[in-house]
This record gives sequence, structure tokens and C-alpha cells, in this order.
Amino acid sequence: MQLHGLIHQFPKEIKVVIVAFISVLSIGFYGGLSFVNTTTSMHVNGIETHYLGNEDDEEAMDMKFKKSEREILTVVHNHILSLSVIFLLLSLILSTTSINKKLKYFLMIEPFLSIVFTFGGIYFLWKGFTWVKYIIVISGFFMTLSFVVATFSILYQILISKKRY
Repeated sequence: MQLHGLIHQFPKEIKVVIVAFISVLSIGFYGGLSFVNTTTSMHVNGIETHYLGNEDDEEAMDMKFKKSEREILTVVHNHILSLSVIFLLLSLILSTTSINKKLKYFLMIEPFLSIVFTFGGIYFLWKGFTWVKYIIVISGFFMTLSFVVATFSILYQILISKKRY
């Protein structure tokens, strides 16, 4: 079944639902990024401190303690499951657009790799492999970039593009 460019042919009601979904999803996603910024300052050392604590730093403004095994497993589990569903739905919608095929495939597959590297990295950071904080930052960046490009591509195709296939 050929879905290339199909989003232009969707009924208005479906397009409205997709725009509403992307809008609400974006509020949640960017809210999550705001939380990450608040807890880590979007810095590799902030990530390390957030999960491993800073009890040894007498000059720390906020005292943080190493996350418990239960906390870390909950964070990893919840994020892997929820983000997988989010990116599956986003990928299914994106598959109906007429954007460049290679870009589309990248945007559909990359987030799943980033989910594994980001949240697997958080687990390994917690286990003491502090160098993975760099992988967490890089994969988190690519996950966010994929989300932004995918959502803007979908919204552009629905709201602005007059191209019909």
C-alpha cells in the first residue's frame, strides 16, 4: 500500500485530530525538556549530578542524592515505554507525508535508537559508567531534533503545503 503523500488527502476531521494530537504531544514533549533543563541545566555534569548525587560537594547550592535502584528503573522503564509509543504514532503519521524519503526514514527510525541510548545510558551512568553522560547528551539531542523536524514536517504538510498528490 502506497502512503506517500496521503496526508494531503485525509478528510478535514482527521487533519484536525492530527494537528490537535501534535500540538498536545508537543506541549508534553517540550514540558519534559523544561524539566530536564531544570534538573540538569542541560549540561553533562548536571546529568551526572541528577542521577548520582552531589553529597561530596560542600559548595553545592542544592543537595542531591544518588537515585535508588527503584527510582532509576522507574525512570528508564517509563520513558522507554512511553517514548516508544509516542514515536511510533509520530512515525505512522509521518509515513503519510511527502517529505524526502531518506529524511523520512531517518526521522522514523532514529528516535528509537536515541531512546535506547539515552535511557540505557542513564542506567549505565547510574551503574558508574560516567563517560556515557556524553552519549546521553548526543542521543537526547538527536531524539529532540527528530521530534522537532517530524512534528514541523507533519504540521507543514497539513497546514501550509498546497501540494497535492
